[in-house]
Parts: sequence; structure tokens; C-alpha cells
Amino acid sequence: MKLSGNTIFITGGTSGIGRGLAEAFHQRANKVIIAGRRQALLDEIARANPGIDTVVLDINNPQQIKQVAQQVIERHPDLNVVINNAGIMPFDNAASGDLDDEQAVGLLATNLLGPVRVSAAFVEHLKRQPDATIINNSSVLAFIPIAVTALYSATKAAIHSYSLSQRFMLRDTRVKVLEIAPPWVDTDLIHKSGDPRAMPLDAFIAETLAKLETATTEVIVDGIAALRANVGPNEHALVEQFNQSIIDNPIPVA
Repeated sequence: MKLSGNTIFITGGTSGIGRGLAEAFHQRANKVIIAGRRQALLDEIARANPGIDTVVLDINNPQQIKQVAQQVIERHPDLNVVINNAGIMPFDNAASGDLDDEQAVGLLATNLLGPVRVSAAFVEHLKRQPDATIINNSSVLAFIPIAVTALYSATKAAIHSYSLSQRFMLRDTRVKVLEIAPPWVDTDLIHKSGDPRAMPLDAFIAETLAKLETATTEVIVDGIAALRANVGPNEHALVEQFNQSIIDNPIPVA
């Protein structure tokens, strides 16, 4: 993917990885449009980055997604990149009978149906562009889950699977499908703590952009290559070892 001269729409662009990518692309002479739920945050980012366009979007509202897509395409007819980044990461307990159904449904709507709906809203426009890309933000947890965020991990595995299918179905078009699978990055997705196990955001953005330029399928930072390669019939031992380490040294939440 070329790193300049694009018109890029990114969901979940008001914080964390989304904001980091948005600002990095903006600095590289791309036209960037960020979507988020909170107007105040969108206004703050626009003031800090003159030239970035913003739009309010509730990723859980299917009708609003269609309306926003139409508005964005009308304002930016050269739009050629869509980044599905919006996501949430609540904790859960797959061993408990006390399921928070509202949380579970919201998680599926945001992390799985959100990217599916956004892709559908833009894909016909993207097909008409000379060079277009859909980028789906999954997670290393698509390949090695954290048991205390079981459903989050499952949604990211689903996004990985969906990206494989989407890439195949678009194989004869000008639309490429790339998947970014981040490691634990030190953002406020859960709690920005400075934990040494988390990759600093600026380092993640820099390595991700460097790999995006030549990527054809996935973007995996070097530090998690072994975790990505773990999938297979012998994956269970590393999954157990990985999750025991999380139990022994929990993820900071405050």
C-alpha cells in the first residue's frame, strides 16, 4: 500500500491506535477522515491536526453507518482506503454462568458487525477507485486468546477469518484487503499503564507503517511473530502458558 496520496476513512480514530494511525497518515500527505462517537474529541483532534476531517459515527448503528458513508463519499469522492479500527475490550469469564448478555451483544456489534457493516457501506465505491484498500484491525489475540477476555479474543479471531474471506471475494477487483494484528499496545483500550509488556504506541505505529508499504495480507510486528505462528494442532501448550502468565501478572486496569 502506498503511504501517501490516499484519502483515508478510519473508525475509532479518536484515541489509541486509531488516532496514532490517523495522525501518522495525515503527516504523510494523506487526506484523513476520522470517525468517532464524541464530537468534543473529534474537534480536539481537528484543531491539533489542521486538515483532518471528522464525522460523528456510532459504529453500532447500521443506518448511521450507511448515512455517514454516503456523506463521506460525497465530500471525498477520491476516498480509496477504509480502516476498520473501532473496538472495545471488556473482561469476561467464560467459566461463569453469570453472562452479561448486554455487554456480549455490544461487543459483537462493535468488534465484528461494525467492520462488516462499514466495509459493506464503502466497498462498491472502493471498487471504482484505481487503487483501493480495506484494512481490518484484528489482534494477536485472534491467534492466541487471553482467557479473561474470551469474547473479545473470539471477535478478533472472527475478524481474521472474515478478512481471509473478504480478500478472496475481492481478488478480481482493485480492492486489496490487509489485516493489522496488533500486540498489546500501551493505549487506553484497557488502561494506559506503561507496563513493560506493552509496546509503546509510537513504536507500534512506526513499525506498522513500514510493514504496510509492502504488505499483501497481514501486518505483524516482529515482537509477536512467534505468537502468530503458534496456530495449529499443537497450539494448546502455548495458550495455557501464555494465560498462566497473565494470571500470575495481571493486566493493569487502573
